[in-house]
Amino acid sequence: MEVLPATVLDYKSRSPKGSPKTLFAEWYYDPSKQAEELAGDSPVQFLSKRLEEEIRSAKRTHLSCGEVLLPCGLLQKVAEDVLKSAETELYGLKGCTLYLLYEGEEDCRRLSNFKIDPTTPSTFEIYLTFKQANAGWTFLPQFLKKITRGGTVVISTEYELTKKKLYRLKK
Repeated sequence: MEVLPATVLDYKSRSPKGSPKTLFAEWYYDPSKQAEELAGDSPVQFLSKRLEEEIRSAKRTHLSCGEVLLPCGLLQKVAEDVLKSAETELYGLKGCTLYLLYEGEEDCRRLSNFKIDPTTPSTFEIYLTFKQANAGWTFLPQFLKKITRGGTVVISTEYELTKKKLYRLKK
């Protein structure tokens, strides 16, 4: 069983004009709370957590599997490489739109895409392609497919980062 963290929502109570005794609870999403929660994390931790969330959500919808196996430390290494490629950009990592792709035996699927900071205009795109592991894992996926519902996807340590700039500098 997998335990996922729950997002805490704050509420704000106010009374409308003309009825001081009645209190209404208004639920709202405060993006600054999420920023405060993530402020303690390093950019590598933030990005690797976000990648993990995107892979979890794509697990059932796009990969149609019960389990995704990742090599230890892969998401941290990917996050470091994405940060290195964002260093020379106008807005840095905030101006990035990240596309997650999965290259299997037969096809290449788009898992998801997201902007790192939705309030900042995108100045570049990064296409991150995870590859299916097949060398040396011949017995394990078949074994895991039999004991897990819906099969297992094993991701290789190899991945591909492609950067596309969305602007041109004039001289």
